[in-house]
Amino acid sequence: PAQTKDPSRKMADVLAAVRKCLTAFPTEARELHVPEYVPYLDVPLSALQFFRDWICPNRPCIIRNALNHWPALHKWTFTYLRRVVGSKEVSVAVTPNGYADAVYGNRFVMPEERLMPFSSFLDILEKKAKPPGVFYIQKQCSNLIAEFSELLGDVEPHIPWMSEALGKKPDAVNFWLGEATAVTSLHKDHYENLYCVISGEKQFLLHPPSDRPFIPYEFYQPATYYMSEDGTFQVVDEKKAEEVPWIPLDPLNPDYTKYPDYAQVKALQCTVKAGEMLYLPSLWFHHVQQSHGCIAVNFWYDMEYDIKYTYFQLLDSLTQALTHS
Repeated sequence: PAQTKDPSRKMADVLAAVRKCLTAFPTEARELHVPEYVPYLDVPLSALQFFRDWICPNRPCIIRNALNHWPALHKWTFTYLRRVVGSKEVSVAVTPNGYADAVYGNRFVMPEERLMPFSSFLDILEKKAKPPGVFYIQKQCSNLIAEFSELLGDVEPHIPWMSEALGKKPDAVNFWLGEATAVTSLHKDHYENLYCVISGEKQFLLHPPSDRPFIPYEFYQPATYYMSEDGTFQVVDEKKAEEVPWIPLDPLNPDYTKYPDYAQVKALQCTVKAGEMLYLPSLWFHHVQQSHGCIAVNFWYDMEYDIKYTYFQLLDSLTQALTHS
């Protein structure tokens, strides 16, 4: 009689076959779909054309001349912001190292959220005050509307052609301003993101969703930075909070010994300058740096939870299963 294959051996063969498919998947996606660089559009497209050419294919681009009519482009100097918003208390993220919402040691650490007069924050950016830590206005709960309503007349409340393309208004409109040492760690969002730079520039490092098999995730105890009276920062655990899945890898200085798979992918890098708008498609991984005092506004439109989302969830689940098998 034919010899029955050992079940454990059979399972090992199945896992090896799945792993081979996942390993080949990012390369196949790049050959068929993923651009080698982030292209520029000289003018905004119609809603239909943008939906067809960029949103549906889930491809990023940088759009020029989309913000020329915004008063913010010429009005938003520190002098103007100090006069219009200076006395108001705003939420500022404070960290010892510039990394908010990032892995530190064996913790996922969130920033200390500090309320302070906006004028005091500007003093820090202008080097008139030098308190411990790195300061960044980055609260992502539509803070432009909630905390900087005095500035709403200088920008659009939404991007008309994007709202028409998606059939909805943005979920959130956020205001960003901070030091050059403030860095956004590698992550993804469930939003169609239009990121508009008003002054300075932002450096984006991007990976398409198809690179997920080579991007490591681990689970971490959530914690928060708190500054002590002596100016040092403590990491305080969030009691009873569930573990957070996050990417421990620094794409600017990857540890290939610990994460060898990451060597098999190549990130796209782009710089978004003042007056330019980045379309960052949903589920794209991104890491962000900035010039000192860079001012930006972004619009988050909720993504469609369609078949593309379902396929990504399958890719993510398979990758997790193999990682922990």
